[in-house]
Amino acid sequence: MRVRHRLLHAAILATLLGGSIRTGLAASREPLAEARVTVNFIAPERYTDADNRFGSGPGLRGNLAEIRHILTAAALRVMASGDTLTVDVVDVDLAGFAHPGLNPPTGLRVVSDVTPPAFRLRYDLRRGKRSIASGEERVSDINFLLGARAIRQGSFAYEDELLRDWARRRLSAR
Repeated sequence: MRVRHRLLHAAILATLLGGSIRTGLAASREPLAEARVTVNFIAPERYTDADNRFGSGPGLRGNLAEIRHILTAAALRVMASGDTLTVDVVDVDLAGFAHPGLNPPTGLRVVSDVTPPAFRLRYDLRRGKRSIASGEERVSDINFLLGARAIRQGSFAYEDELLRDWARRRLSAR
């Protein structure tokens, strides 16, 4: 009875922590493989709008680091355990445009409905040695300012939302 009670508590705790419970001898020998994401930036110096050409803001390195973080987090949220994803970022066009005369010394990014964020991505999602999703596409949302998403905060709020939506549509565990 006590063993069953302990297993029940372990299962409840694992569920609350977002994990799973495995029982038996095999469970103790084989570790649960984690999903992995690799993000490559292809010729970032040629991107439409990843660097602030006016010397304000975080610059190319900072922007690419943030985009890598956003893509990785969005993908890991929806991928199955053990999956591997490779994403090649071919182009970046951030929401809005940099306006150097506003808000010195860092400038200001002016966002309107005619300046949506856009990414050109090549991706390959693998489960073991089998490709389960791959392609190349331009990811954008002309309606990015509509709805509750418009009130999000942060430097990359629109890009974050766009890439989360893309990951949910393309990479969700199948």
